Amino acid sequence: MPVKRRIALGCTLIVLVALMSFPRLLLGSDENRAKELIQQACVQCHRLEGQADSRFNLRAPDLIWAGSKYQRPWLIRWLTGKEAPLYAKGYRWDLSEGPVKHPVVSEGDASAIADYFERHNKDPRVKVGAFDVSKVSKFQVTFGGMAYKAHACLGCHTVEENGKIIGGPQSAALQNAGQRYNMDWLYRFGQNPQDFIIHTGEFLADATDPQLRAVIGYLAAQGVKDFKHYEPWTSQEFAHADIDRGKGLYKEYCAQCHGFTGKGDGPAASGLEPKPAIHANIPFEKLPMEYLYNVVNHGGAAMGKSPNMPYWNLTISQQGIADVIAYLKATFKGAPDMAAAPAGGQGDACIQPRKTAKAPDEFLSKTNALPVSEGAIQAGKTLFLKTAQPVACAMCHGDQGNGQGFMGAALIPPPRNFTCGAMMKNIPDGQLFWIIKNGSPGTGMMSFAGLPDEQVWQLIHYIRSLAK
Repeated sequence: MPVKRRIALGCTLIVLVALMSFPRLLLGSDENRAKELIQQACVQCHRLEGQADSRFNLRAPDLIWAGSKYQRPWLIRWLTGKEAPLYAKGYRWDLSEGPVKHPVVSEGDASAIADYFERHNKDPRVKVGAFDVSKVSKFQVTFGGMAYKAHACLGCHTVEENGKIIGGPQSAALQNAGQRYNMDWLYRFGQNPQDFIIHTGEFLADATDPQLRAVIGYLAAQGVKDFKHYEPWTSQEFAHADIDRGKGLYKEYCAQCHGFTGKGDGPAASGLEPKPAIHANIPFEKLPMEYLYNVVNHGGAAMGKSPNMPYWNLTISQQGIADVIAYLKATFKGAPDMAAAPAGGQGDACIQPRKTAKAPDEFLSKTNALPVSEGAIQAGKTLFLKTAQPVACAMCHGDQGNGQGFMGAALIPPPRNFTCGAMMKNIPDGQLFWIIKNGSPGTGMMSFAGLPDEQVWQLIHYIRSLAK
């Protein structure tokens, strides 16, 4: 047997022998029983006191901060053998070649141990309430997923994405992080992981506090079925929104690009590409509140739209966002003539000139990965009309796909008219796939990077079915 496997198994055997030899019933309180269990078994591998140290000097994860780190229900499930191993390669990946099975205790003993940790192993560095899980929005989870990848967390930790486990299985698996960790502790850990464990590959990310909070929000949703997202537009600020205050803010900030009367003719507009949206042509009451809030609060780039649209949350505050949105809804009702693009597919008259970037060759050569079928077309239709995220395609392209959606008249150039057969026949599947995933710079077409590939191909099947 290899030395490193013997060492890993030896640690487990020590703990198993200690647990089996411990009498089932003890005199004294549950706390005394838990203390004896911990002292006779857990400390064989885990530390319960001390300072941060290298994983190479440890046998198992520290429990110094266990009372602040773990959610009680998860900890009890873990101790009673109802949770999968956390380390696919073993905690000491330099010694073991696979996960080590953790000893199991009874439900009562697990509960007593959890209580003991809660009383005696709290982390004084963790501020209770520092991270409010009830205020995690859908946008924050989505953005946190992108930040998680951008800061290379995926290199060592696995997560779940679209029903698949992805990432490097070198460190703790995070696909059930939302059930396992106390988010106040995880937020403090994320501020500087080397405060907890050092010199074993723990990465210090150059992330802002909002980015870190987004990542923690993303992890808070991992493994939590039907995670309840916070909706900021239901906050007290929106309940007390003021149209007159919003009008003043619009003049001070928005008019620079969108113009004083919302016609897209502000002083900055002449030098911008794409041109600012023509607010006077948008029926703001029809816009989904989630979309409207996210564009104003988080900015164009965050929504896959023009990076020229700033994120206003830090500048005008949540109350300012609420006031501006109230003003937009009260003031702009949409253009009376919504002829954003020529309807129909008669000859070449419907072709819309574009300067759209050509997709990379590896994408341009792609053909639809799904066989054409009524099921695929109908799935694409549902996405197009209702469920595509961050917004349904019909908002801009119209219910008929002719480019005459209620947002269409606000965009320069106007949205694509998918009913134009003369134009659509010359756009390869791979080009459509690339544009849907990445957006189209110089137009109002946003990125739908979060859509699974299968849904993108379903959309393409439906879009093809519209051409005449």
